[in-house]
Amino acid sequence: MLELHHIAKSYANRRRVLTDLSYTLGEGEYVAIMGDSGVGKSTLLNLIAGLDSPDAGEIVIDGVSLAGLDDNAATLLRRARLGFIFQAFHVLPHLSVLQNIGLPLLLNGMDTQRVRTMLDAVGLQGRGDDFPRQLSGGELQRVAIARALVHRPRLVLADEPTGNLDPDTAHGILMLLRDEIKANGASAMIVTHSPAAAATADRVLILTNDGLHPA
Repeated sequence: MLELHHIAKSYANRRRVLTDLSYTLGEGEYVAIMGDSGVGKSTLLNLIAGLDSPDAGEIVIDGVSLAGLDDNAATLLRRARLGFIFQAFHVLPHLSVLQNIGLPLLLNGMDTQRVRTMLDAVGLQGRGDDFPRQLSGGELQRVAIARALVHRPRLVLADEPTGNLDPDTAHGILMLLRDEIKANGASAMIVTHSPAAAATADRVLILTNDGLHPA
């Protein structure tokens, strides 16, 4: 489902964060990435999502090399096959909660009936007509999670998906995330500092300067 071939990436200050990183994520696999701050975990997710480009190497998603795509083709691939849970949410302020969750369905020309199902699944019943400014950080995170899952993506990427949630809510969201991934046969990669979040994955990997290693 996901192939990383000899990925390298440096920050603007020329500090190398990823060096010759290779990894293959199979169909239906769900892995958690852990590691020290600044080692490049969020950078890796942004590269996989096509939001940034590696300095070297190749990323292949569902048999398609990102290097061979122009901006429009990359956007279409991301829209149809990926679900990304951002650490900063990126919920659109001018859209209601329901509209935010339903955006991937609308953009992909899909039936929007599943929106309310996902709204309820993340515990936001009755908040569908509210706007982001009326929500707490934890509620915004749940909107972002529902939006990432609503169109049943082939690959789910999540950056600290429970960072703003209390332990009880976090547990429920992690179970939802795992259940959705497994029910839809999706592959998933989450970045987390939380051992509880990592424990929901099939496998935990540690990102170091030398690449990805089993925990």
